Parts: sequence; C-alpha cells; structure tokens
Amino acid sequence: MASVDLVDETYVVVDRELLASVIADRARWDLWWPELTLTVFMDRGVDGIRWSVSGVLVGSSEIWLEQVGDGVLLHYYLRADPAAPGSPALARAIPASPHGQRQIDSLRTRHTLAWKRSVWALKDEMEGARRPGDTR
Repeated sequence: MASVDLVDETYVVVDRELLASVIADRARWDLWWPELTLTVFMDRGVDGIRWSVSGVLVGSSEIWLEQVGDGVLLHYYLRADPAAPGSPALARAIPASPHGQRQIDSLRTRHTLAWKRSVWALKDEMEGARRPGDTR
C-alpha cells in the first residue's frame, strides 16, 4: 500500500464541462501540486484525468468528475510514496519505526492540507457569489 493514500470528495455547483476544462489546464497543476510533476496517462475528457506522479512523491493521482444534481462531485485520489533522494522517479522505503511513521504522517498531512486549500479555492472560483441553496 502507498505511504500517502489520499481520497477526497468535494461538491462543486458548476457545469461538468467547465470544471473538466479547468482541471485539464496544465498551468493550474503547478499551482495545485508545486512539488509534483504530473504526466497524463489517461485523459477521460469530462470524466477527469489520471496521472503518473513524480517529484517529492512517486505514484499516481486521479481526478474523477461525477455529475450529481446541479453540480459535480469532484473525486480526488493520490496514491504515492516518497521519492528516493536524488531521484524524482524512484520511491524510497520508509523504515517501519516511530520516526518513519511520523515522516509518513507529516507527508499525508502536508498533501491533504495543500489539496484542501486548492480545491476550496477552485470551488470558490467556480461558484462565484452563489449562496448555499441557490441553483446554478
């Protein structure tokens, strides 16, 4: 199992095609994941994108866009291990020790918080001045 295994779901009241085009904008990827290099291995159009991940982590990531009611449920997955020193493409083993567990916990927390900041900013951008309960 990957050291970092994040799963997140965020509901965004927006047209799925618009959200898919924003997700596909490669310029945003560096803002959302500054420590990671993403390589598309499956562009699923309005359904989302799957990436290979390298950089400080090595593994895979996915955004799946599911139409739900008046908006989109944005599913986010990141499954990765820390990169080996000097190699952004090879994973390194984390020792099975209290120190190793703290390293993994720190990575999980850092990437979870960074993603939540990014996705909430995206939600705010997409929904604009819409108030809870308002339709699109």
